[in-house]
Amino acid sequence: MIRAAVFLLVAVLALPAAAAGPKAELWARWQAHDPASAARLDHSTWGRFLDSYLKREPQEGNRLDYARVTAADKAALAGYLARLEAVAVSGLNRPEQLAFWINLYNALTVKVVLDHWPVTSIRDIDISPGLFSDGPWGKKLVVVEGEKLALDDIEHRILRPIWKDPRIHYAVNCASIGCPDLAPRPYTGDTADAMLTAAAKAYVNSPRGVRVDDDGRLIASKIYDWFIDDFGGTEAGVLAHLARYAAPDLKARLSGRGEIDDHAYDWRVNAPR
Repeated sequence: MIRAAVFLLVAVLALPAAAAGPKAELWARWQAHDPASAARLDHSTWGRFLDSYLKREPQEGNRLDYARVTAADKAALAGYLARLEAVAVSGLNRPEQLAFWINLYNALTVKVVLDHWPVTSIRDIDISPGLFSDGPWGKKLVVVEGEKLALDDIEHRILRPIWKDPRIHYAVNCASIGCPDLAPRPYTGDTADAMLTAAAKAYVNSPRGVRVDDDGRLIASKIYDWFIDDFGGTEAGVLAHLARYAAPDLKARLSGRGEIDDHAYDWRVNAPR
């Protein structure tokens, strides 16, 4: 028993510090798409759910009122996810696919939190496989085109490596206060690009994205540290990215800076206080 405990302690101490997020590793079978497809998916059920339960709080980030969701709306959300599972996503054009994967990720995350409500943080939902699992991201939760998928698969094996667009990080929501806002309406093929840009601007110009404290220190979201490779691979690349979406006042405060002083992230669940 003592030997096992010692082995476990050594294994824990040997784990690398959580300084980086998962790498983008392409799952090649999801590259298939049909540029000529005119199909448009119906995300109205997700839209009605957001209209009912998402509280728009510009100063503190959008909050989802999990505690108030009715049994009927939980069933409607489950039905929406089931319809997404039935979509032949490989036959869609790229913009429709982008909207499909973002909406699937966000609606599925909300369902996971609802299924385990009440929780203080999504990281407390330890349903991922593995002895040191943290959160729900590694568990296979849906089946699309016969493939079992986890949230990690959608974000890190499909969205990030196929689109290679750092704005993806502003679209997928991890049900945390520190995360970019859960969008108040569904993504669609026609609106996805504009919504990604709007989400980038909103987060970069919020204190959760980047701020300068009273001592003049530049504090950025941990997202820019975990996924630095998606923002150019260096702090200079991150700063250039931030400047691209910063409003004039913030852009002026970023000017001439060569590094980020610290990173922060709030893992508390994005429910109303």
